[in-house]
Parts: sequence; structure tokens; C-alpha cells
Amino acid sequence: MVDMAATASSVMNSSRRIGVDVHGMMKKKYVSSWGLQIKAPTKVNVTKVGAINWSMLFPTVKTIPMKPMMMLGKEKKYPKLVPDLGLGNVVNDDRIFGQKFCIRSYEVGPDGTASVETLMNLFQETNTNHLKTFGFLGDDFGSVDMSEKNLTWVTIKMQMILDRYPTWGDIVQINTWKSAYGNNGVSSNFTFCDCKTEEILGRASSISVMMNKKTRKLSKFPNEIRAKQQKYYVDTPAIMDQDITTWSKGNEIIKDHICKGLMPRWSDLDINQHVNHAKYIRWILESVPRTISENYEIESMTLEYYRECTADTVLQSVTSILANHKGKIAMDNIHCQHLLEFEIGGEILKGRTRWRPKRKNGDAGVLIK
Repeated sequence: MVDMAATASSVMNSSRRIGVDVHGMMKKKYVSSWGLQIKAPTKVNVTKVGAINWSMLFPTVKTIPMKPMMMLGKEKKYPKLVPDLGLGNVVNDDRIFGQKFCIRSYEVGPDGTASVETLMNLFQETNTNHLKTFGFLGDDFGSVDMSEKNLTWVTIKMQMILDRYPTWGDIVQINTWKSAYGNNGVSSNFTFCDCKTEEILGRASSISVMMNKKTRKLSKFPNEIRAKQQKYYVDTPAIMDQDITTWSKGNEIIKDHICKGLMPRWSDLDINQHVNHAKYIRWILESVPRTISENYEIESMTLEYYRECTADTVLQSVTSILANHKGKIAMDNIHCQHLLEFEIGGEILKGRTRWRPKRKNGDAGVLIK
């Protein structure tokens, strides 16, 4: 226990030693910079109305032991603290990189599971650390050779399939490797698993191309840079087949849901001075009906990026619920398509999501209705 009253007494005694008349100061009138005179009390009597109770200014702070589950319910189990998990490691001749992460309390949603934005951030962190291991990351998201040519990487497509969402306190490992994509692109492949059970939780794939930082236009892949990086590529097909589903027409749409007035914050920008691609997921989900977001979770997602977005722009998000072959919404498997655009016109992103019903914690067979 910490006795603040004793601390106050010590301060008074110290004041006497250094020649300061504390009691004399209390008897004087104080004049503020505004010309107001304030008379301090000459006698402390806590029984009188208006008297100052100095014990309120120097309270005794006591540590009150609390039962861990006093207010949270005895049946609830919470994760143990975990140590620093490090920056990951490389395997298979530096071609595959793995990194472990603990799902933190601020990375989960109302149901206690990691958000899609969290997973995208973890994929990106693993990807950049992988690039660091073989020296292909400078002061921005490109190598030193790329920076000399004013080039940087930008993501143009992201796909994800989620079999199960990790929960608060889970430790997951993400493995990633690179492969060539066409003449000017690089495919980053990801798998992530539960470190405790070794269960594969999902997989993802992204396609990146080069952008000129001055002109803000896409650029060709210089041969000399390609030659340095290709030796680290894994010559295998991408972990996911490319989603080539076409944009649905109006007659397949049940209803559009629109959210206007979305504005990027300064903190949404990354080193490339534009909104980071992982931030867009938050905006497209703003227009998803609450009945879906509360009772369903994303099973798969495809995002295609068309334009970069900077601060001080106003956006709108459109979510369209698609009908099945019978012209109705399949309640056990909802399909949506998403559009993020400037309010003044101009597409930024198009996306597709498939949603499955959420399940109760600890009961994999009971659906939330």
C-alpha cells in the first residue's frame, strides 16, 4: 500500500529544511495574474461546511485484490501473456519465410475473432519482412535499385479464403513465398495456421506491380532488377487460382446499400503517400448491412485496385447483394459485390465477398440466427 498522506508530511518537513514557511504561505493572500485575491484557509476543520478536507488532496491509495472473474463470468477463459515472437525466419534456401504473431485484444472484433483488416495487415507485415531478409527493401516498399529509379511496389489484386478466424490470444504462423506473375508482376502467396493445433486457417494471394513514384503511373519491370529477384522466386503455381468472375449486371442484384461521406485520415497513408491497400477493407464493409455483418463472416474475398487514394478525398462505398439462380438470397451463403469510388466519380476498387453464418464460440454446430 502507498500512503500518500505520509508523502505529504515528508514534503512539509522537506520544506522546513530548505527554509520555506509553508504555513506562512497558507496565511497570505494570493493574487492571481487576473488580479483576483484568494485567501487560503488558516485552519483545517473537516466538520465545518466549506472547510477543505486535505485528505481528499492526499488520499491513501490502497490496492484492493480482485478476483479475476469477478465481473467477467467464471466460465470465460482468457489467453495467457506471450513473449516477443521475433521477426520470423527463412526456410528452404531463403525462398519461404515464416513469422509468428499473437492476436492482440485491439485486433479483434465484437465476437472476439481477428478482423479481416487485421489479417491483411499481418500478411503485409510478413511480406515486407520477407523482402528485408534478402535485401529488397529500402526506405520505402522497394529495393535500393528500385528507389534509384523512383519505383515502388503497389498491390493491384488481393484474394483470401478463410476456413477459420483466429481469436484473441491465438498464436498464428504465416508462411509466404514469391513467384513470377506475367511480365511485370510478382505474386505473393500466404498460408496461415494455428501454432497450437497446426490447423490451416486460411490462405491468400496478392499481385504487385511497379509504380513510378513521380508520375504515379505503373511501370515495366526493369530486367536488371528482375534478374536479382527471380532467384528467390518459387517456381510453383500460385496457391490460389485467380478469380476471374465478371462484374454482375443489374438484373442479378437484389439491393444496393450505399455509404457516403467516407474520408481517409492522415494515419491511413503509408510510405508511398497513398492509402495503404489494407485500409480499403474497412470502407467497403461500411456499406454492408448490419444484419449481415452481425450474423455472418467473410469466407472468401477478392479485391481489385484501380486507382490510388490520398488524403482529403471524399469516397462512397456501395455493397450489392446478389441473387442466386432462383432470384433470391441464399441465406446459408450470401454473395456480395463491392464498389469504392470517389463521390465526384472514378472507381478506386471493386470487390467480391462470400459470407457464411457465424458460429457460437465453442459450439461449431450451432448457428447464430
